[in-house]
Amino acid sequence: MFGWFDPKHLGWLSRFMAKTPIFPIPGDGRFMRQPLYERDFCRCIAWCLQRRPDGMIYDIVGNTRVDYIDIIRTIKRVKRLRTLIVRIPMGLFAVLLRTYGLFSRKPPFTADQLKALSAGDDFKGVDTAAVFGVVQTPFEQAINESYCDPRFSGIVLKR
Repeated sequence: MFGWFDPKHLGWLSRFMAKTPIFPIPGDGRFMRQPLYERDFCRCIAWCLQRRPDGMIYDIVGNTRVDYIDIIRTIKRVKRLRTLIVRIPMGLFAVLLRTYGLFSRKPPFTADQLKALSAGDDFKGVDTAAVFGVVQTPFEQAINESYCDPRFSGIVLKR
């Protein structure tokens, strides 16, 4: 999930990319993700609060399937950054993460998260348009709203 005030996930990646001239990508970056825009999720919650479906459980996921490297490219394009995206072999990337973890009590990305990124999960969620009347925001538009809105893009919640 991503959106305004995001202290981690895409919010962290967006801020990191804005601060560094080089952005590392593990392997070829072709790890399918299904990012869910928090405003779309909130709209689904609002529907539930209004209609109070009794005993229902909904699996809500982003309906856009996008590779990790394309998420990074989208953030770069939308924020108009000049960051160089560099692919690093998976094994070397994992070693670098473990090494960094020796010097940092709170590493932003761990070797376990690298495994999760490359796990190949494909979640089957409900059709939010059919169930909740929520047509999910196009991914690039959601990235723009999340990380380029001058009113909120600089605010980050503490974890």
